[in-house]
Amino acid sequence: MSDTTTSIPVTPDVGAPTAAAAGAVLPTIRVDGLPFVASTVPALSAHIVAEAGAGRGGWVVTPNIDILRRWRVEPAFRALVTDATVFTADGRPIVWASQLQGTPLPGRLTGSDLFVELMGAAERAGLRIALIGGNEGAAEAAAARLVPRAVAAGQVRCLCPPFGFEQMPAEVARLDALLTDWQPQIVFIGLGSPKQEKLAAQLRPLAPRAWYLGVGVSFSFVAGDVKRAPGWMQRGGLEWLHRVVQEPRRLARRYLVDGIPFAAGLLWRAATRRGGGPAT
Repeated sequence: MSDTTTSIPVTPDVGAPTAAAAGAVLPTIRVDGLPFVASTVPALSAHIVAEAGAGRGGWVVTPNIDILRRWRVEPAFRALVTDATVFTADGRPIVWASQLQGTPLPGRLTGSDLFVELMGAAERAGLRIALIGGNEGAAEAAAARLVPRAVAAGQVRCLCPPFGFEQMPAEVARLDALLTDWQPQIVFIGLGSPKQEKLAAQLRPLAPRAWYLGVGVSFSFVAGDVKRAPGWMQRGGLEWLHRVVQEPRRLARRYLVDGIPFAAGLLWRAATRRGGGPAT
């Protein structure tokens, strides 16, 4: 098994610490150089709610194999997410790699699972929640399904800008107004990577006390527009295959050409790195 990916050299101190400015520090474990939070969905959700309620903002990036590969080989993306507060192991091979290197993560921590858990926790805490992106109507449908009382109380706002909105001054102004005028405390962005990371970096200064989370296609999963892989495929690391079958023209190259070789290299590097300790 070999890795043919050209990667950026990884130094021991690469990556932002997983901590809010004045809040509790979460333990992390480095996998392929990136510090992944060693936590569970409920625990991380509770942490985010507590920090947001205290006015301490943050940014969660949820690397799967595609995002981790991009982080290693694209300097611009690496620089973009360097200020992220938390990285979660969205991809099953990342968990396997942590086990191979002898520093196992508690488990897979996906953006979709975190979205569902955090929506409920934020509702109970009375936090203002914004959902940005996704397919037309998906954010509204997901919010109505997960937190209907919060929607009715005006605690949730959704905005789905059209494709190419970055070049539309009126749409950019709508986004800016949502952040500056309403000051949400939890912001979910469902645009896919790297668009969602770019938007999070742009929006953070407008509402610096909010938590920003890129959650990909999660709105559509909850709304029922896109079917998520069954549990056995998720546990077996085959969720990517389910997605390829659903959208082969868009996703085949990402997973089959780029993803599989990178995942093989990741596991090889982890096996040869066995014995390294967790980073905090």
